[in-house]
Amino acid sequence: MEEKTKKKIEKALIKRAVGYDAEETIEEFSSDENGEQRLLKRKVTTKNFPPDVQAAKLLLDMDEGEDFLSLSDDELENERKRLYKILEDIKKDDRKKN
Repeated sequence: MEEKTKKKIEKALIKRAVGYDAEETIEEFSSDENGEQRLLKRKVTTKNFPPDVQAAKLLLDMDEGEDFLSLSDDELENERKRLYKILEDIKKDDRKKN
């Protein structure tokens, strides 16, 4: 795989791991008597995508070089709790900055 592709995947994975906000635009159209489309209303909202624990775990495992497939159920549960704590701390820091 090319280095450029790897970087794009890593960037997307980081974005998903920490969560992000994205603008969503919804437009409603109507046809007039000539059959032409006319914009009736446009609604722009900000949609929140919360942190994804699986993405965070994958990133951490990639950094540490762990074999995450060999973890027991208890180890996975503990790791899930640890990652939730990290993600909550990151969100709190982000809120303080804004």
